[in-house]
Amino acid sequence: MPNRPIVAALLGLLGLPTVLLAQDPPSGWHQLGGPTRNFQVDSAPLAETWPDEGPPMLWTRSLGEGYSSIVVDGDLLVTMYRAQDEELIVGLDAASGATRWRHAYPAPLAHNGYVDIWLNASGPGPYSTPLLAYGGVFAVGIDGALHALEAETGLVRWSVNLSERFELAEYNAFASSPLAFDGTVILPLGGSGAGVVALNPASGAVVWRSEFFAVAPGSPLLIRVEGRDQLVVVGQQELVGLDPGDGRVLWRHPHENELGLNLSMPVWGADERLFMSSAYGSGSRMLTLSVIDGRTTPEEAWSTNRMRIHFTNALRVDGMVLGSSGDFGPAFLTALDASTGEELWRDRSFARAHLVYADDKVILVDEDGELALASVTDDGLDVQARHALLTENAWTPPTLVGRTLYVRDRKNILALDIGR
Repeated sequence: MPNRPIVAALLGLLGLPTVLLAQDPPSGWHQLGGPTRNFQVDSAPLAETWPDEGPPMLWTRSLGEGYSSIVVDGDLLVTMYRAQDEELIVGLDAASGATRWRHAYPAPLAHNGYVDIWLNASGPGPYSTPLLAYGGVFAVGIDGALHALEAETGLVRWSVNLSERFELAEYNAFASSPLAFDGTVILPLGGSGAGVVALNPASGAVVWRSEFFAVAPGSPLLIRVEGRDQLVVVGQQELVGLDPGDGRVLWRHPHENELGLNLSMPVWGADERLFMSSAYGSGSRMLTLSVIDGRTTPEEAWSTNRMRIHFTNALRVDGMVLGSSGDFGPAFLTALDASTGEELWRDRSFARAHLVYADDKVILVDEDGELALASVTDDGLDVQARHALLTENAWTPPTLVGRTLYVRDRKNILALDIGR
């Protein structure tokens, strides 16, 4: 595999766009949700069953607080965690879990008066997942401390406090995960009313800034509508489509909830329809986006309150939408017909869960620490293997590269061999 920092430097010297590094099919898992940000990935063939003690463990190591998922490029893993009044970005060796580099910075929870009562139960973060792109690591902490590091060494390229730079008087914790597009790093400005920015990955300079609108903690998604790139941003009470090249608003559609906490990421299907689900009195909706005379128009195909995804993710699997439905109470794994929104089935054997789809199987990690491998049909869930490996709250999305699954809870990271 070519050395990405060296290739990026050569492209820069030649005056060629380094975006090729971000848009080529990645060899690992470079961002929240994997290669295409939809929690689906090509993998090695996966095992049909596991031993009684669970899938073979390659290594395990302790870490610290946090729910940042693990991004992977070749033999490098990157994630974030908290240790007392510091947040840390860490590079690990994929084969052993050993620390290759770490970058710590002060992040006292009372830094800007940010207090959220539910943090006492859920933990203080970080919540955002780093981005690997342009030979670098781009990671944002709960108070908006954004760092750009060299991926191979962890050395700082630049850093900026987004809440100070963009004068965010009020905001919730930064939880959105950045993405790469056309030589930029794009990131919503926390749970604030200040919209979205695109930054130069080499310097941190602002490339564009959208108009002001209230953005939720959910992460943005790149989609392609009738041959045009669009950025779907999760607003506090709506979905907003932007031009990722300049930040212009292309369309808006209501997606309301009681608290403005739209937390899950939208899902773009092979049928070119957009799915979004939220809890707190909200529900799910499927949108069709049409471009007529250069204008994009969203049309609601269906909506339902039979699925209300909290902070976990949804999957589009064949003609189904799959996700854990529920917020403060139990959250049952639920399947909807993607065409109609009709509920197909509901499974009560797992707690609230993150999902990854590979090798025609669903890998499920629920908040109680259960790991499972299952097949899904219109008739229900067929669990092929299941084992308790983690401790609650196991709220971090799993990462799958090849046959290796990386999972973490609030104490440890585990690398597991789930291939056959």
